[in-house]
Amino acid sequence: MSIMQQSSKAQDRSLGVWYQNIQQGQIKLPRFQRMEAWDRGRITSFLNTVINNLPVGVTLALEVAGEEKFVSRYISTAEPESDGAVTQHILDGQQRLTSFWRSMSNNYEFETYFVYVPKFDSRDGRIETEETEVVCQPRWYAKNGSRRPVWADDAQKCLARGLFPINLLRPGDMSVDIESWINTATEGLMPLDDDPEALKKLKNFMESKERLKDEISKLRERVTHFNLPYLSLPSDTTKDVALQVFINMNTNSKPLELYDIIVAEVESVAGTSLHDLESDLLDKCPTAARYGDVRNLILATSALLQEKTPNNRGMVEMDKEVLLENWDKLEIGLERMAKLLESQGVFDEARLPTNAVLAVIAAAYELVPANGDFVAKAEKLLRAYLWSSFFTDRYENSAASRAFSDFKAIKDLLLKETFTDSEYRHVPVLDQEEYELADSDALLTAGWPKKVGIEARGILAVSNYFGAHDFADGRRATYESIQNREYHHIFPGSLLSEADLVGDYALNCALITWLTNRIIGRKDPLEYLNERVQMSNEVSVSDRLSTHLIPYERLKDATYEGLEGEAFAVRLESDFNDFLRQRANLVSRAIVGLCSGEQPSLESVLQS
Repeated sequence: MSIMQQSSKAQDRSLGVWYQNIQQGQIKLPRFQRMEAWDRGRITSFLNTVINNLPVGVTLALEVAGEEKFVSRYISTAEPESDGAVTQHILDGQQRLTSFWRSMSNNYEFETYFVYVPKFDSRDGRIETEETEVVCQPRWYAKNGSRRPVWADDAQKCLARGLFPINLLRPGDMSVDIESWINTATEGLMPLDDDPEALKKLKNFMESKERLKDEISKLRERVTHFNLPYLSLPSDTTKDVALQVFINMNTNSKPLELYDIIVAEVESVAGTSLHDLESDLLDKCPTAARYGDVRNLILATSALLQEKTPNNRGMVEMDKEVLLENWDKLEIGLERMAKLLESQGVFDEARLPTNAVLAVIAAAYELVPANGDFVAKAEKLLRAYLWSSFFTDRYENSAASRAFSDFKAIKDLLLKETFTDSEYRHVPVLDQEEYELADSDALLTAGWPKKVGIEARGILAVSNYFGAHDFADGRRATYESIQNREYHHIFPGSLLSEADLVGDYALNCALITWLTNRIIGRKDPLEYLNERVQMSNEVSVSDRLSTHLIPYERLKDATYEGLEGEAFAVRLESDFNDFLRQRANLVSRAIVGLCSGEQPSLESVLQS
């Protein structure tokens, strides 16, 4: 009976009002909600939805009058200076609101968000989209403590790239901040007094400032007035009912997918079943299925083969009859792509740093013969593209449009056939002046590779490339063996936690069998290495670790018998940091060779 008496009310609310309510401490989250979970890709996608004024789903809010029904917390980094009256608990929508609040302050430690406006991009030939969009720039800290890349904190260099920080769109009075940033960003455009064209340049300078200010003002209005609707549950709603509504709102029926639409279109124009072709493709190209949803691979690769961007729009615009005409090329390309990735130690979707590369490589194989001298030359280019995609930040944003630009440049080289290594730079991702390779400082910040992260998984791929032999049985990593391996902390997490150290870094990870992982447990590195040596010999164990680019000598010194308290913590922290740095240097050496398309030997990396 009580459920029937409950009522809800759908209401509109602008982001400007949401921001003010969060700022004043009126909005809180039930503590049972998970913490921040969106990665930079989802955050960027949501922010682009906002600046393009596209609709989003409703948020679920429980009204609070008096005592709060749930133990609560503030949105991350939104703790007010003084406690105010809480008026709402957010039951659903916290990721959107958290992303909005934090991006408006640009206070993420390892990301900075910008708005890219193509008309302010002054770089020759670098404009890859004609639409204003939000982009994310990954950040990291160098050994000296400086935040990288340095240009991201330089207003003039940002503007030269067509970028301004998204926090300038924050609701409220931002006139002083905006004026200050524009003055700093355009300072280098001010003409000198003795310039013969000073008057003309001054006019252009002032017009540029006004255009920039107008662009920011326009987007600020859009953000402030963007409607983020919410479903309001009255304050007398019981806990049980509130939770049931929350569950119901998060159990959505499966919508019609793009692939299903294209299936219907193919059958309409050609009378052919795309489902039947897909089934045959899976039989002929079993390796390709290891790298993700074959349906997505079919659509993205088909789009590129028709010189369309591999996104929803490009897939919809494809000629469906041509899609069928290209089917043999598609099958061959997908299987050859999968074989190339496997040869590089990237065995499946779970170990794939970014899926943006798959369709590019598969479509490029249309121009690579089955045999002959040109195969080696072409595949060297494709390897350079593959690894550079893993160790630059190019695919952190706008992956589909950037993949399309890279594909067109790769295709131009392959059509030329006489291209040289020096021409690799014509492929945007291979232009290392524009897209610098991750150095050892950047590698040190890469997180746990079991999670989605391009650079973190890239580091794991490097060790797999060199064989990644199991510590105990010595078997080389293969697709089959990797399925039975686990993500192992080289310096055990339980050991590090005793000194309040975090061990979830890609450089502290190795894929080893579950049995080996269980044997190691919390043991000091020296202890479990000695056990391996007793079962085999020191040379064999050292060789196995080297195939992961793990410095054996550094681990061999990691013993803490008899150490306690501060002495233990200081020694462990020093050893751990030295280990991470040494391994970062080894991985960095390998990256240089791999990203040039070479196939470096383990010996060349260890001895250089």
